[in-house]
Amino acid sequence: MRLISFYLPQFHEIPENNAAWGSGFTEWVNVKKSKPRFIGHSQPRIPLHNNYYNLLDKRVMYWQAKLANKAGIYGFCFYHYWFHGKMVLQKPVENLFNDKKIKLRYCFAWANEPWTRTWHGAGGNKEILIAQTYGKEEEWSRHYEYFRSFFMDERYIKEENKPILLIYRLRNIPHFNEMLRYWNKRAKQDGFSGIFFVSMNVCREHVEKSCWVDASVDFEPNRTKSEKLQTAPILKPREKGGRIWNYFAIKRLSYDKLNRAMQKKTHGKNQFRTVFVDYDDSPRRGALGVVIRGASPSKFGRYLKKTIKKSREEGNRYVFLNAWNEWGEGNYLEPDTRYGYEYLKQIKAALEDVRKGSLYQEKE
Repeated sequence: MRLISFYLPQFHEIPENNAAWGSGFTEWVNVKKSKPRFIGHSQPRIPLHNNYYNLLDKRVMYWQAKLANKAGIYGFCFYHYWFHGKMVLQKPVENLFNDKKIKLRYCFAWANEPWTRTWHGAGGNKEILIAQTYGKEEEWSRHYEYFRSFFMDERYIKEENKPILLIYRLRNIPHFNEMLRYWNKRAKQDGFSGIFFVSMNVCREHVEKSCWVDASVDFEPNRTKSEKLQTAPILKPREKGGRIWNYFAIKRLSYDKLNRAMQKKTHGKNQFRTVFVDYDDSPRRGALGVVIRGASPSKFGRYLKKTIKKSREEGNRYVFLNAWNEWGEGNYLEPDTRYGYEYLKQIKAALEDVRKGSLYQEKE
């Protein structure tokens, strides 16, 4: 069983974010200024030893790789941002690529949405900072040339001699079948058996029938919470002076209910499942955020074991984890001051159960 964790590279400054959000902006800015919105709200989230790292510091990736390897995580899936040849947040994975001493497997998830000044999912109109365009073969060739050197890296995750590439919104690409066919041809020219394309199911993508799409992965909790979340709270949340009021106003969901709904969904071969750690995007969206209640390391470990068992029964050896370091969504495996290393210990314990075979002796 191979566990792959989604990885956010937004922990270093880039000109685009400084222009949009102010000088010195990284993901940590929102995390640090977060505050409790209602009684019992676990905010702010604080990394263990106040480790507000900068991903341009190469020592950070060594530390992360050591933690992931010790827990048994197979590799990281880096979000990749490409806008007609322009890239943002690419330096961390490029530093990884250039330092062969870092023992860490990895792959890409192309987050093919416009770069906006409003956080994903926020209400109101979004100010587009960098438009997402796709072009034709000339553009596809430039994009493949960037991927090519990473695909050649022995640490890049491959399935049946195919580099794995996730794409967030395949349906947004006007000629995605032609693009995937072209990239497949280029990969074969480079000695691969093609590219293992994975569609990320955030909502109904309807791309499963494409002969060029090899697999799908449920992007959780986004997929299931969009099905379960009420369209509007009964009360309007308050930014100030509303800790009692917001207890009833802020959109909240149960971690257990979401996971039970995820477990009930049927999956076939190459339809991969995701287990998420937690979710609370109030650091990004304030009182308009969504908070999932009841998450804990022990529950995460229990649902991870169930998911591994189901995945094996369905003939799949990949399970995705969301996420390694989505601190702005309260969704991270990295150690914090509340739970320490407990989430990583749960992963190690689940994989130990797989090796011992005890996972399949447990009653549902």
